[in-house]
Amino acid sequence: MRNLMICGVFVLLVVPSVLATAAEEGYVSLFDGKTLDGWTLSKQRGPGYTVEDGMIVCPKGGGGDLLTEKEYSDFSFRFEFRLESGSNNGLGIRVPMGAKDAAYDAVELQIIDDSAEKYKDLKPWQRHGSFYHVFPAKTGHQKPVGEWNQQEVIVVGTKYKVILNGATILDVDTDDVTDPEILKKHPGLKRTSGHIGFLGHNDPVQFRNIRIKEMTK
Repeated sequence: MRNLMICGVFVLLVVPSVLATAAEEGYVSLFDGKTLDGWTLSKQRGPGYTVEDGMIVCPKGGGGDLLTEKEYSDFSFRFEFRLESGSNNGLGIRVPMGAKDAAYDAVELQIIDDSAEKYKDLKPWQRHGSFYHVFPAKTGHQKPVGEWNQQEVIVVGTKYKVILNGATILDVDTDDVTDPEILKKHPGLKRTSGHIGFLGHNDPVQFRNIRIKEMTK
């Protein structure tokens, strides 16, 4: 903040750095930039995940479920991700440790290169930011392959919101799901807490600036 005198009156100016600090108030980093301390890997694929240049990296042929050791209920989760052509991963929400398939035993939000030719026939609920097999996200807000994307996921009770590069692409309530087949296939819709993590599918993806703020309803 700075003071500026205009016509004998002091005016308080809020500079961008102060606004940025305020916007991050209450967030805690989940990645120290050097190790995978605080995370645990299950269902490892190939080399799993590595740490390179301050990033968590899912290398080509790697992956598995990289989950926070701590469980969370309601929160705002912020991170940045960068894809290569055809990359496919996922963000697991309220995942039970040892889950057979987080997309059904918990919630999976898609992390995927929508522009890839091989994915031209994806169903709407398979595109980036979508609540897998349940709710489709809006498209058109992902940056070109090779650029960093900023994403925030807000989960409070039964409500899920995904904000990608400043645009809300998903804003849904699982209480609105009434189809008995979907409810039967997705017991994870009823979970109220669990681990958060990246669900790798053998494709290269990079993550950084991973932080969380626990929230109350």
